[in-house]
Amino acid sequence: MKSAQETLSPTRVKLTIEVPFEELQPSLDAAYKQIGAQITIPGFRKGKVPAKIVDQRVGRGAVLDQAINDALPGIYGQAVQEHELQPLSQPEIDITKLEDGETLELIAELDVRPEIELPNYEGLEVEVEDIATATDDDVEEQIRALRERFATLEDLERPAADGDFVTIDLSASSKDGTPLEGAQAEGMTYQIGKETMLEGLDEALTGLSVGESTTFSTTLVGGDMAGQEVDVEVTAQAVKLQELPEVDEEFAQTASEFDTVEELRADIIERLARAKRMEQANEARDAVLEKLLEQIDAPVPDGVLAEEVQSRREQINQQLAYAGMTMEQYLDNEEQTVDEFDADLEKRVRDSLLAQFVLDDVAAKEEIGLDEAELTQYIVRRAQQAGTDPQEYAQHMMEHNHVPQLASEVVRGKALASIVEAATVTDKSGNVVTLKGLQADGTYADETTAEDGTSRDGDTDGGTDGDTRS
Repeated sequence: MKSAQETLSPTRVKLTIEVPFEELQPSLDAAYKQIGAQITIPGFRKGKVPAKIVDQRVGRGAVLDQAINDALPGIYGQAVQEHELQPLSQPEIDITKLEDGETLELIAELDVRPEIELPNYEGLEVEVEDIATATDDDVEEQIRALRERFATLEDLERPAADGDFVTIDLSASSKDGTPLEGAQAEGMTYQIGKETMLEGLDEALTGLSVGESTTFSTTLVGGDMAGQEVDVEVTAQAVKLQELPEVDEEFAQTASEFDTVEELRADIIERLARAKRMEQANEARDAVLEKLLEQIDAPVPDGVLAEEVQSRREQINQQLAYAGMTMEQYLDNEEQTVDEFDADLEKRVRDSLLAQFVLDDVAAKEEIGLDEAELTQYIVRRAQQAGTDPQEYAQHMMEHNHVPQLASEVVRGKALASIVEAATVTDKSGNVVTLKGLQADGTYADETTAEDGTSRDGDTDGGTDGDTRS
């Protein structure tokens, strides 16, 4: 097989491939065998039909088509390896010449990673915000959340009011009174004032006593019926008041590993301090990467960019639908127009792709590798973030061939961590910020990772796929 490469643009190449016919013989033999097993010829056993008979029955052209289609992935892959290309898209392949028994010629066009001239990335200088000190309000907010976790609910005989927990039945119907399939629920618990369900629900529940019902109109914002105006009947089955436990030694021992409230408060203060240090580290990581990308002028393939932008947009729409919010509401909250949102999304995706290219090159230059323990730890963290069992998560990744992608994310994270550690980072007060021990996922080994590899104060996804700002 012979192949030649032609550069069409910095991110697109054309491969012209010529294959001698004898190299197709194994694929031809397999095609004859497979087709022969699918047809019935009197006097011949299935799978034992001679090639000439197959040609007579289905035609030589059908055999050639199958043989070439089966051989193409190997032919294309060999050419890519010979020219040391790094494809970013599926190839567009055209067969330009096919002479039975003599030769096969084809052309493959594909998007490839651009060649990047790495600047000097050692000692980049960036500035970050000062670490904010945890306030008494911050501590009280954490204690309040802990108290709510261990709160009890007491039945009330009065009408429901703001802050009460109400057990409700819901039934939605169209404006003509037809009940909507899948829009009914029974025995749901909802806290008035949270405004996390249907618009108008809080007002409808306020003043409702046990056993009473009322109907209100609302517009659905999620699912297949988003934007549809419906009538919702809500019935209060129970009204309860949340009783928070007192903050005393008994509470400290029940809600934590500590014996006294003072120890519990001290631990909360330390956790808040670690979280704020992590916020500063994340800011530094993003700033260093942005500073590095500012020094690089490299194109991103238009097709790859468009595909990734579309994928991100679909993810955002799914997340908004899950949160019960429309794109219009989101844009209003962000004070953005559609054009501004699209431009910002495209820039973030472009920067993300460019960051991947750059970090891959840095990893290759610095010979940054990956061992099994690092990959395992990363998979465990990803499983924790997804709220799934690590074994099940790992199995899913292997079945869908996502492990190489995870490995790339870890290597890129290590490359970025090495650049950040070598950077000069100062806060706005002029203090030098030390970032030694930064992990591939953006956490610190000495502060946030226990000996068993689990996070002590919650994982922070370091964006090791290069997208640290989207």
